[in-house]
Amino acid sequence: MAQTKKILVVEDESHLAKGLQFNLEREGYEVVVADDGKAALQCMREQTFDLMILDLMLPKMGGLEVAKNIRETDTRFPILMLSAKSTEEDRATGLEAGADDYLAKPFHLPELLLRVKGILRRWEWYKQPIQGQENFHFGKMWIDFATGKAKGCSGEFLLTAKEALVMKLLISKKGEVVTREDLLETVWGYDRETETRTVDNFIARLRKHFEKKPQKPQFIVTVREKGYQFNPDS
Repeated sequence: MAQTKKILVVEDESHLAKGLQFNLEREGYEVVVADDGKAALQCMREQTFDLMILDLMLPKMGGLEVAKNIRETDTRFPILMLSAKSTEEDRATGLEAGADDYLAKPFHLPELLLRVKGILRRWEWYKQPIQGQENFHFGKMWIDFATGKAKGCSGEFLLTAKEALVMKLLISKKGEVVTREDLLETVWGYDRETETRTVDNFIARLRKHFEKKPQKPQFIVTVREKGYQFNPDS
């Protein structure tokens, strides 16, 4: 029997928090509610969760600060950020702070439930080791998928959650073409028809980490009009 997933809802609007708790519990999740940022971090210290639904505007400590605080010690814990701010700039700020996904208020409940399900599914997939191992070596570099630590061209660093997911997918299909649509669907949970430069931006960031000459990549190569291919033995 699958273990019940435990979700921390961080929301200071009591009617919304209660509504989220009711509907998430009806979906079979265990739910804990915190009504401010400091209370959320206290919950994180005392209990283990599978996902946080985090409002951006909170008393005592804002959502961005909460996310950054969590990312200082855990680069991979799933965070779904909620906000009344809905511009692309606001979304980018939330994602850069460490959110895995960003949903603007007011939102449709079915969409939120789908986002939650997608994030948890991707997390379960991510935890599966590649070829029975958590560490993957290529060239003189390596990635530890258990911790998010990696060694690139310039030394050791921490991969963000999304960077780790992208590399996990590319490595798991090494030598094969991985399309942008595959990456969007598997890593971000977006519809395959979504038009976005998100994938290209992440590939560019990963090349800066792992390629001596990012403009002439050796490991993460572009397959024209198809997608990307990871070649560890190049």
